[in-house]
Amino acid sequence: MITFYEKIEKPILALAPMAGYTNQPFRRICKFYGADVLYSEMASATALSYGGKKTLELLKFSKDERPYVVQLFGNDPKYFQNAARIVTEKIRPDGIDINMGCPAPKVYKTGAGAALFCDQGKAIAIIEETLKGTDLPVSIKIRSRVSKYTAYKFMKKIKDYPLAAVMVHGRSYEKAFSGSIDYITIKRIKEMVSYPVIANGGINTPEEAKMMLERTGADGVGIARGALKNPWLFLQIKEYLETGEYHEFDLKEIKTAALRHTEMAQDDMGAHGVLEMRKYLLWYFRGFENAKEFRRKLVEVESLEDVKRTLEMLEG
Repeated sequence: MITFYEKIEKPILALAPMAGYTNQPFRRICKFYGADVLYSEMASATALSYGGKKTLELLKFSKDERPYVVQLFGNDPKYFQNAARIVTEKIRPDGIDINMGCPAPKVYKTGAGAALFCDQGKAIAIIEETLKGTDLPVSIKIRSRVSKYTAYKFMKKIKDYPLAAVMVHGRSYEKAFSGSIDYITIKRIKEMVSYPVIANGGINTPEEAKMMLERTGADGVGIARGALKNPWLFLQIKEYLETGEYHEFDLKEIKTAALRHTEMAQDDMGAHGVLEMRKYLLWYFRGFENAKEFRRKLVEVESLEDVKRTLEMLEG
C-alpha cells in the first residue's frame, strides 16, 4: 500500500509530537509555515479504550491540518487494537503512530515510551495489535538507544512488518534532549527498511536540518522543540534546501506570527486557548534582551486584546 508519506515531496518536514505542546493551534501555525506532516500530542491507548472523552477531544483536528497523525502511547498491548479502532472510526486521521521513544520520567516509569525498548516482545505485540485495529498507515517513533538496546537491532526484528514510516530520534534515552546525534544509526536503519525514515533530534536551524539529511540519507526530518521558538523554521528549511539561503524573521514578523497563532488558539479553543498561549509566547520571545517586563506581561495575558497590547510594548 502506498501511503501519504511516500506521496509527499521529499524531504518530508514533520512537526514531531511533543506532550503538552502539539495541540491544534500549534499544529496549525506550523502548517501555515510549511510543515508537511503534523503529529498529535501523545494519546493514552488505555484511556481511549475506556472511552476517554477528554482524550478524544485532545485529538480533534481540522481539514487544513492534513496529513495528520495521531500518536498513541501505553504499556499494555491489549489496549492498542481497540484504541486504534476508536481513533480510526471517531477521529479518522491520516495515520496512527506508536510512541516508543518518549524519555519523560512519568511516562518511562510506567513502562511506556522509551521503556518499551527494554521489553521488545511487548513492543512488537503493541505494533501487531495496532495493525489489527486499523486500516490506516501505522508508524512508530523510537530512540537510537535505550540502555543496551539499540534501534538498529530492534528495527532488524520488525523490518518486514507493514509499517508506513519510522521516526528515529538520534539521541539515546539517557541523553534525552542533549548530546551528539547518532547519525550512523539512522543511516543504517534507512539502508535496511523499505519505508520512509524520518530523522529527529537537535534540529533548531536550517543548517542542522540539511546536515541531518546529508549524514543519514533520511527521507525527512522531524522538528520538535526547534519549532517552539520559531514555527517558521519549516519555511526556512525549505528555502535553504532550495537556494542555500533563508529569510531571517525580524521582530515585526515574529510579532505577526505570535498574533496569528493566538488568533488560531482563540478560534480553536476559545478563552482557554489564549491562556494556553502564554507558554508559547514565552518561547517566541525567548532570549530577547531588556524585555523582563514584557515577558512578565506575557504570562498574564487573558484575551486576544491583552496579547495585542502586550506585543505593542516591544518596539521594533
